[in-house]
Amino acid sequence: MVLALSFAAFSPVASLCTRTNSCSLRSTPHSQEASLLRQAAEVADLSAGLTAPHPNFGCVIARGTDVVGHGFLYAQGTKCAELQAVEIARELSRGATAYLNLEPGDCYGDLTPVSSLVQAGISRVVVGIRHPLHHLRGKAIQALRSQGVQVDVVGEDLLGKAFEEALKSCLVVNAPLLYWAAYCVPFSVLKFAMTLDGKIAASSGHASWVSSKVSRHRVFELRGRSDAIIVGGNTVRRDDPQLTARHGGGHVPARIVLSRTLDFPEERKLWNVFDAYTIVATQRGACKDMQKKLASKGVEVVEFDFLNPKDVMEYCYDRGYLSLLWECGGSLSAPAIKSGVIHKLFAFVAPKIIGGENAPSPVGELGNVEMTQAIDLIDVSYEQIGPDILVSGYIKPIPDLSPVIPSVDETSALDPTISPYETNIIFFYKTWDEYGVFSNFSPHPVQMPDENGDYIMWPSVEHYYQAHKFIPADAPLAGEFVQQIKIAKSPEEAARLGRKLQRQHPEMVREDWDTVKIDVMYSALKCKFSTYSNLKSLLCSTAGCILVEASPHDLFWGGGREGEGLNYLGRLLMKLRSEIMENTSTPV
Repeated sequence: MVLALSFAAFSPVASLCTRTNSCSLRSTPHSQEASLLRQAAEVADLSAGLTAPHPNFGCVIARGTDVVGHGFLYAQGTKCAELQAVEIARELSRGATAYLNLEPGDCYGDLTPVSSLVQAGISRVVVGIRHPLHHLRGKAIQALRSQGVQVDVVGEDLLGKAFEEALKSCLVVNAPLLYWAAYCVPFSVLKFAMTLDGKIAASSGHASWVSSKVSRHRVFELRGRSDAIIVGGNTVRRDDPQLTARHGGGHVPARIVLSRTLDFPEERKLWNVFDAYTIVATQRGACKDMQKKLASKGVEVVEFDFLNPKDVMEYCYDRGYLSLLWECGGSLSAPAIKSGVIHKLFAFVAPKIIGGENAPSPVGELGNVEMTQAIDLIDVSYEQIGPDILVSGYIKPIPDLSPVIPSVDETSALDPTISPYETNIIFFYKTWDEYGVFSNFSPHPVQMPDENGDYIMWPSVEHYYQAHKFIPADAPLAGEFVQQIKIAKSPEEAARLGRKLQRQHPEMVREDWDTVKIDVMYSALKCKFSTYSNLKSLLCSTAGCILVEASPHDLFWGGGREGEGLNYLGRLLMKLRSEIMENTSTPV
């Protein structure tokens, strides 16, 4: 079964909660229950662009048809959606039903989503879709049922037309994760603005502005929901775009430029990496001089044996990107569509006619010679955006993985040997996998001494590490940076902020940072693994195995995409493992 729906932003649901206790659960019609599940998906959508590379989780607690609590996961490492919802509902949680767009799943072994529902007295949980990742699928459902909580899963326990529509909402809100899991590629959206006669610019190449200001604001929202924005070399040369979200949020997508020749001016807005990271993908050996110039500006250059959209998508998948927004011209959009990496299309149609025999169109040559060869969009939506019309639809439908999910009984007996890891090498990353706790991004607070010997609690190792780029420093500005990083809502946000401040204010970075950063990381790791006994046991259980931090784009702390990284995080963990086991007299 395959279902799909528009990926347009849902409206906020700040007024969901009402403090009333009305009809019983058993008398709630299917259509009303389905509506509550759709609300859970709407709540989850509020986190889009913030949780990446993690799923969007939303929870709505209701008594009968009355919502008494709701919450969404802001980012990994922050308070889970279920706990937020029960804290709002308080005593009204007892005997109520919790609606979840997605089965909870956490690579860190955090049981808070399940325990918060159980301890609050929730008697029933409705789950939109099981977790799409194999090693997390069914675990939370089984844990809830083992605690006596009734769990109903849409498509298994809850059937009917109303629930099919609710299921669509749950699929849409995590479409990037579903594509990632089913096809091993990021979810890719092609966006363009064109006139009524199908032109994206005049014959001269002038393109400002085809669409209205209101439409451009919607584009900023689309960017804010994406992990990266992709353009071609022609767009950089002709339009000199900035490609920032400009929405005021914490998430800033990366910018990716595809160019075989690197025939660029030395000064372009995308070469300024203070506010957003830029990656240039090119063919091996292309213009080494320009590669050096880009690298000197902080732009990352990645060489491919042959530059094509499919290989670039595999690379983006390896980097952990879930969703990509293509804002390219016809010469790049056509091969991207032909190679099958575009999944959805957003076309802003402006009520204008520009004409011009040589004026560019949004999609170049596809090789189609008959109208019967045209690509039909599915689940098409139409929306008026100011004076423009937004037409959106899918080229490839959103995969619904539920038909291939094992039954409840089979889920508890999943083959434990199924693993992405080799026998003697354990790869870990900050998302999803079993050993994700080894990452400096895991949400485990650490209590570390400051320069005066006073102990301060840091939300994660990454918070501590990023802040200590500016410690010790007498400048008041450096102290402000430390506090900003300390209160960052998630480890990912702390990392973004620390790196940005480091680029913008290199004079504030401590002079000995390059020589002490390994010691800073190691001291925080020692604190983390000595504080949490379960983490220490897991680390010791890997004795005899090589630990590799599998971040493909981190050449210092990670293993690098092709094993060219230094893997310092893995080295430190193996060193710490040896110290722990030497000092432990009894087996762990």
